[in-house]
Amino acid sequence: MTVQFQADHRTHEIPPERLTLETDVTRPRFDDRSLPRVRVPARSGMRASRMRRQSPIGGAIKRALDVSMALSGLVSLSPLFILTALLIKLTDRGPIFYRHIRLGHGRRSFACVKFRTMVSHADEVLEQHLRSSPDAAAEWAASRKLKNDPRITPVGTVLRKLSIDELPQLINVLRGEMSMVGPRPIVFDEVPLYGTDIDFYFSARPGLTGVWQVSGRSDAAYSKRVALDRRYVENWSLWTDLVVVLKTVPVVLTARSAY
Repeated sequence: MTVQFQADHRTHEIPPERLTLETDVTRPRFDDRSLPRVRVPARSGMRASRMRRQSPIGGAIKRALDVSMALSGLVSLSPLFILTALLIKLTDRGPIFYRHIRLGHGRRSFACVKFRTMVSHADEVLEQHLRSSPDAAAEWAASRKLKNDPRITPVGTVLRKLSIDELPQLINVLRGEMSMVGPRPIVFDEVPLYGTDIDFYFSARPGLTGVWQVSGRSDAAYSKRVALDRRYVENWSLWTDLVVVLKTVPVVLTARSAY
């Protein structure tokens, strides 16, 4: 399926693979106005139309909490940011950050920023690995993750275990593209895996952490992840967000079910 978008009074087409490949950059461009806003077609009639018109769940209260926590995190964790950047640069000499196109509230795309944890030619490595290993191909098709991923660098393994690679997403939170708590950001080809429940995902901002992350993380089946996202949106409360944030701390510190 090819996605179309409007830019500079012209219609452009983006094949699905361009929405799922990681793009390495030396530094993230946090104000990249040239990035296309991709809209995914609705799947469930009037319900989808109503949800697209809604503001993200939580409204102004959730947004205020997001901004205050993101600012506090960026200030307090700045030494860790510097140390991580040095480790990546000195051990791999490649780009420090990468931007990955994800889908968020209102069916819009955004550049999700992370510390780079993979080799620079990750796409080629993945393609070759999936061709040579049927078991890996099946695992990738089922969960979009690999327990033994050949693309990940030694430093990247540690960053992923401790979820440090996701800290630059605090910038996405400040920009209003993500929330501190919400569904895990998805790529375009994960949309069919949600079925009609995709409308619940698109009614919230994706989260830096969420119910799925504190309920088994990579060990949880994808169907469970979809069910948890729907339940979170349907039953959102400020108390739920605070509980998820508190539960995230021990999950990260123990590196439980992370890869």
